[in-house]
Amino acid sequence: MTFSEAEKAAIVSILGKASGNVSALGAEALERMFLGFPQTKTYFAHFDLSHGSTDLQTHGGKVLGALAEAAKHLDNLEGSLSQLSDLHAYNLRVDPGNFSLLSHCILVTLAAHYSAHFDAVTHAAFDKFISVVSQILTSKYR
Repeated sequence: MTFSEAEKAAIVSILGKASGNVSALGAEALERMFLGFPQTKTYFAHFDLSHGSTDLQTHGGKVLGALAEAAKHLDNLEGSLSQLSDLHAYNLRVDPGNFSLLSHCILVTLAAHYSAHFDAVTHAAFDKFISVVSQILTSKYR
């Protein structure tokens, strides 16, 4: 999947705005997922899932940090996400459907916090980006 220059700019821009707050934003996205889709908690039985917990902050930061890192490699997402794909498919064995649920929650969280910058172009570009990331992360399940 290729991204236009406008899409690349929109993705990098919105993740740049979030860069100083990845732990809190990531935690919020995880909380949204756990509240909206409680079945996703299965993989996090060892986490403190209370609001603002260190576990949510840490993992949320890792998730958004990984997206920010992936955005640096928009021309080679598959290569840049290969190790993460292996981890989720072979070690963690996360239900592939959970990636789209979390993607949606990340999109909503970023749109809520950066509504002035989340126009239709940014929304479409970021939705495309996280959809591609989800596809790559689940590609090794087959």
